[in-house]
Amino acid sequence: MSRTRPEAPFLDALRRSILVFDGAMGSLLYERGVFVTQNFEQLNVTRPDLVKKVHADYLAAGANVIETNTFGANRFRLERYGLVNEVRNFNLAGARLAREAAGGDAYVGGSIGPTGIVPGVATRDDLAAAAATFAEQAGALAEGGVDLLVLETFRHLDEIKLAIEAARSSAPGLPILASMTFDTNGAVADGSAPERVAGALRDWGVELLGVNCGDGPQLSLAMAERMVTAGLPLCVQPNAGLPRTVDGRLLYMATPEYFDVFARRMIQAGAVMIGGCCGTTPEHVRWMAKSARMLRGSAVAEPAARPHVAMGAPAGLEPTPLAERSPLAAKIAAGKFVVSVEVNPAPGLSPDSALAAAKMLIDSGVDVVNVADGPRATARMTNLAFCSLLLERHGIEPILHVCGRDRNLIGQMAHLLGAHAIGLRNLVVITGDPPKVGDYPEATAVYDLDSIGLLHMASTMNRGLDPAGKPIPGGKTSFLLATGLEPGAQDLDKEIARLERKRAAGADLIMTQPVFHQDLLEKVLRRIEHLGMPVLVGVLPLVSYKNAEFLHNEVPGMQIPEEIRERMRKVPAGPEARKEGVKIAREMLFAVRDRVQGAYLMPPLGKYELALEVLDGLKTG
Repeated sequence: MSRTRPEAPFLDALRRSILVFDGAMGSLLYERGVFVTQNFEQLNVTRPDLVKKVHADYLAAGANVIETNTFGANRFRLERYGLVNEVRNFNLAGARLAREAAGGDAYVGGSIGPTGIVPGVATRDDLAAAAATFAEQAGALAEGGVDLLVLETFRHLDEIKLAIEAARSSAPGLPILASMTFDTNGAVADGSAPERVAGALRDWGVELLGVNCGDGPQLSLAMAERMVTAGLPLCVQPNAGLPRTVDGRLLYMATPEYFDVFARRMIQAGAVMIGGCCGTTPEHVRWMAKSARMLRGSAVAEPAARPHVAMGAPAGLEPTPLAERSPLAAKIAAGKFVVSVEVNPAPGLSPDSALAAAKMLIDSGVDVVNVADGPRATARMTNLAFCSLLLERHGIEPILHVCGRDRNLIGQMAHLLGAHAIGLRNLVVITGDPPKVGDYPEATAVYDLDSIGLLHMASTMNRGLDPAGKPIPGGKTSFLLATGLEPGAQDLDKEIARLERKRAAGADLIMTQPVFHQDLLEKVLRRIEHLGMPVLVGVLPLVSYKNAEFLHNEVPGMQIPEEIRERMRKVPAGPEARKEGVKIAREMLFAVRDRVQGAYLMPPLGKYELALEVLDGLKTG
C-alpha cells in the first residue's frame, strides 16, 4: 500500500526531539455527545467524521503523535456489543482514519488496550484467545499504516507479555511502546514496583516504555522517575486527575495549566514522549506542546537534522559560524589553547576590586574572564551588570554564566536579549545551585528551564527564533554556548548521558568542575571523545588542608584523592599551604594540557595571584 509517511522512522525522530502525543479519545467523544453505552470503536465505521475531528483537533493543538481509536477493539470487549467479528474491520478503519488525518505531518500510534481477563485465573483457552485477538489487532493496524504499536493501560504483566509477543509476531517491523498503569501504592496488579516492571518490559524486547492513566500527573511522574532507570525511551500520559460527578456528568479536574507544569517536570525527569490519557483534551495537549517547545532538545541524543514532523516551529536561520561569534569562539574554532579565570564581584555596591583583578589577569595573558550567576545561591551584583562594566571600562571579553534558578522563561529570554544587545557573546549555561544552599534559603527557586532547556533556548535564538518558534525581530543571536561537566559526579554514566543531551541541545564547549585526580580526568576524556567537543578543564588551587577537606566532604561533584589531601595536611597553613596547592594544580594541569583545549581556573577566596602562579609557563612550557 502506498502512502505518505514522515521521512524519518519513528525511533529516529525520537532520538532527536521530544514528541507530544495526543490526549483522550473516549472521554472526549463522551464530552461531545456520544453515549457512554455506545461502542466507541464502532464509530470508526459508522461516524468516521467524529473520530477524524478529534484527531484534527489534537493535531491543531500541537500533537506530533496521534493514537488510533482502537483501544478496546479486541474480541473480548467487542463481544459485549455483539461485534466480536469486527476486530479487523474496526482496527483497519481506525488506522486509516488516523493516517489520513496525520498525513505526512505526524506519526500514528496503533492503540491496543487490555482484554479485561485476569491472567492468573484465566483458562488456557482464554489466554490463547487473548493472544489471537492481540495479533489480529496488530496486523490490522500495521496494514492500516501506523508507525508504532501502543500497548497501553495494562495492569497485568502476564497480559502485556502476551500482547508483546502477539504484536511482534503479527507486525514485526513496528516498534512497540508498552505502557502500564499503576495503583496508588506504586505497583501493578501483581505487586511489581516500577523498576521491576520497566526491567521486565525491556527484557521482553520492547523499544519504548510508558506509564499512563492512573490517578493523575503526580502519580505518573513518580512512576516515570523510577522507570527511567531501565534505559529505554519513556512516555508519560497521565489522566487529568480523578473524575468527579458534576451535575450528573463525569468531569476531570486537572486543568491544562496544571499539565503545563507537569509536562516540564516529566521532561526533566527523563520523559521523551508526553501526552494525556482519560479526561485530557486538545487544550491540555496545547499546553504540553508549549512546554515541549520550550524544552525541546533536552531529550536529543545527537545534533542531526530533525525529522519531517510538524513540531510547531519553523527551521529558522542558519547559525553564525562558530569562529565568527566572538574572539574566544575564534580561538576555540582554531584549536588554540585558551585560559579562563573566574572573577566575581564581591557582595555590596562596589565592583572596583573585581574589575581591577580582571584587568590584571588579562594584562598577564589570560584570554577571558568568566562571571558566575549568583554562585552558591548568594546575592550580589548581577553578572550582566558586571560584564557590561568589563566591556565598557576595560574592553575585556567575558563569559556570562546563565543559570535556571532565578528567572522564569520570559525573564531568561529578556536576559539573553539584553546580553546580546550590549555585546556579550559567550555564555556558560548551568542549572544553578538551589537557594537552600545559600544565604536566603527561603527564596523561591524558579527553574522553568534547566541547563538543557536553557541551551536549547539559546541555540534556538542563534537560529533567529524565540522559544515559541516565532522569528526574533532584527535577526538572530550569535552566542558561543558552553556547558558544565562534573567529572567527579557520583553517577558518571548519568552525567555523560546528560552531557550528550546538552551537546544535542546546542552546547559548543565543555567547562568542567575542578579536577584533582589526573586518572579520573583521563577516564572522563576518553568517555566523551565521541562528542568531539573542546574541553576547558577546571582547576582550583587549594589553599589549606581544611579547604581540601571541606571541598571533598561537603561540595557535590568534588573528589580530592586521599594522597592530595595528605599532601595538604603535611604542610602548615598559610603561605606554605598555598604554595603546595599551586604545585598540585600545576602538576595536574601540565599533565593534561595536550588532551584539553584550555583551562578554567577558579581562584579561591579572591586570590587571583594564585591563578597566575598556576599558569606560569603553561602556554610556552
